[in-house]
Amino acid sequence: MPKTYQVKPVNGPIQGTVKPPGSKSITNRALIVAALGDGTIHLSGVLDCLDTQVMIQSLNRLGVKVKHDASQCTAEVKGCAGRIPQTSASLWLENSGTSIRFLTALCATGEGKFILDGNPRMRERPIQDLVEALKLLDVDIACENATGCPPVRVNAKGLSGGETSISGNVSSQYLSALLMIAPAAQEPVTITILDEMVSKPYLEITLGVMAQFGVTIDRAKPSVWKIQPQTYQRSAVYEIEPDASAASYFLAAAAITGGRVTVEGLNQDALQGDINFVRVLEDMGCQIERGRNSITVEGGPLKGIDVDMNDISDTAQTLAAVAVFAEGPTCIRNVGHIRHKETDRIAAVATELKRLGIQVEETEDSITIYPGEIQPATIETYDDHRMAMSFALIGLKVPGIVINDPDCTIKTYPHFFTDLEKLCGQSS
Repeated sequence: MPKTYQVKPVNGPIQGTVKPPGSKSITNRALIVAALGDGTIHLSGVLDCLDTQVMIQSLNRLGVKVKHDASQCTAEVKGCAGRIPQTSASLWLENSGTSIRFLTALCATGEGKFILDGNPRMRERPIQDLVEALKLLDVDIACENATGCPPVRVNAKGLSGGETSISGNVSSQYLSALLMIAPAAQEPVTITILDEMVSKPYLEITLGVMAQFGVTIDRAKPSVWKIQPQTYQRSAVYEIEPDASAASYFLAAAAITGGRVTVEGLNQDALQGDINFVRVLEDMGCQIERGRNSITVEGGPLKGIDVDMNDISDTAQTLAAVAVFAEGPTCIRNVGHIRHKETDRIAAVATELKRLGIQVEETEDSITIYPGEIQPATIETYDDHRMAMSFALIGLKVPGIVINDPDCTIKTYPHFFTDLEKLCGQSS
């Protein structure tokens, strides 16, 4: 794809049906769980993107045999029954936060020396809380540059078990990482959760995947969880549902253009919490139809809202794109943790909306958007896939919107612009 992408405005309301690729969140969790499992496990609906590619490459480097067929969206994983085979490996995770956090924990189940690193932005993303939690489980681990960020060194000698604690106010991925490896410990693992947990629906994805592979957790106390030594097992194919975060862009396109878009393969009971983005659109004035295997959004006059998006923060940028077309301001609250994502997402959204001539107010954990006349602009994406995908939606109604570095979408959705054009009837 060229270095820039000129968004083509649509002539009227978008009408159509789309099925997004498989969920990145579920794919990477399923790969970790399958790697720890016993026997060969077949995954379908596997997302092929940079984040899942670095996960699969790293698992193979760790001696876990993964056969990935991108054309069929499948993967065959030969589980290591709770202990990774290789005794040394250097893993390069680009800027995939889920991959480096999950694999750091996975390396603790092995025996040997492992180094995990990534690109310059990855070296700015925190991982110290997970490092400290693993230390409490007697894991020899450290951030090599003493910054609390990668690169991470793990001198593993197997996971013995015991008691640990983890803060929940930066990333739920830390707790997810601990939970997924806990069944591979020699003795029970007890985890005490400190502080309020952010992005709780992503934690529910972890628990859901673990349960579907036969592992249970004792949650007798809300903040103290206990996991007994167990083995992940799955006798049939595990099907990964479409990505709800990716679906948000197409549903938002319906809202912005006053159209009607159906996303197939998802329903209100989906494992992913981001499906609740439709409720936000509903509050703004859209009509929602919830089917057994689909979600439909029909746009209407949009009104600004005040919304806590802590639980569905990966769709905060999508809402920001919708908000500029609403009547009245929209406040997106309780999302301070997204400053530690691929970029500082609050600051990036504020900067690019101002570039479009939109007035915004920014606090440490919120952004308020005041709709107004939108001017043409070239949007910087900060190597953040969600900046590219969300701000492209504005160009569906406003001429002159150009997206810089559109290829950053390969992180989670390599074919996003092609799928958007098809939905808009613009593909050649």
